[in-house]
Amino acid sequence: MLNFLHNFHPQPILISFGNIHIYWYGFFIVLAILAALTITLKLAKKFNISQNKIFDLGFWMVVIGIIGARIYHVLLELGYYLENPLDIFKIWQGGLAIHGALIAGVLTLLFFVRKEKVDFWLTTAIIVPGLALAQAIGRWGNYFNQELFGSPTDLAWGIPIDLINRPIEFISAEFFHPTFFYESLGSLIIFAILMFLLLKIVREKKNYEIVLISYAILYSLLRFLLEFIRIDQTPFLLGLRFPQIVSLVIIIISIVYLATKNRQTKTI
Repeated sequence: MLNFLHNFHPQPILISFGNIHIYWYGFFIVLAILAALTITLKLAKKFNISQNKIFDLGFWMVVIGIIGARIYHVLLELGYYLENPLDIFKIWQGGLAIHGALIAGVLTLLFFVRKEKVDFWLTTAIIVPGLALAQAIGRWGNYFNQELFGSPTDLAWGIPIDLINRPIEFISAEFFHPTFFYESLGSLIIFAILMFLLLKIVREKKNYEIVLISYAILYSLLRFLLEFIRIDQTPFLLGLRFPQIVSLVIIIISIVYLATKNRQTKTI
């Protein structure tokens, strides 16, 4: 696998029919959505939750999540999109920020659980494993778009980036860290951990919030570390990249919640 990444030059178009192009990015996004939905529906059946309700929720979370992910990305690179407003709609070229998708997804979920009167924590517990799997799959779309790669590297698994896609400051470098692969592998590990937690530990004690909190901490930690080698444009704050700040906030909130819940449990 790593040798393949080092020698293969990916192209964004999967297949063409005349002037109609199907992009690898779109292919992996669709594949990620189908994988997440399949896992979530299977878990819903196991936990005796209406699969029809979950399917409806999944549809709206995908639609609103993609919109949220795009808006978040556009805001991070607002200068570029103010100069090129039509590019806002070219999502096949990449540019879906996971933090934007998560915010939009949570808002959609809050509306859903209130409307349908279902348990919030149980619903999130059956959703987030599929989300982690979707991230593991979806990141491969970035690979074929030659985007979101890391800093230059001489490591044997560095990926070649075409001259046109290299940042001007690294124009003479040829191989870069495959941060998409690091995040894909990390998300796959998170998926396995969440499935274990849900089916082997959480299910018996019914403390379903642990699944969402675990995802929030694990993914935020993964993203925080990977941001040290990513070189795509993003705002900086206090010497850290903006996604690192967001990740730290999520980790802190998650830890505070766990500490507060543990203290309340002991008091009871």
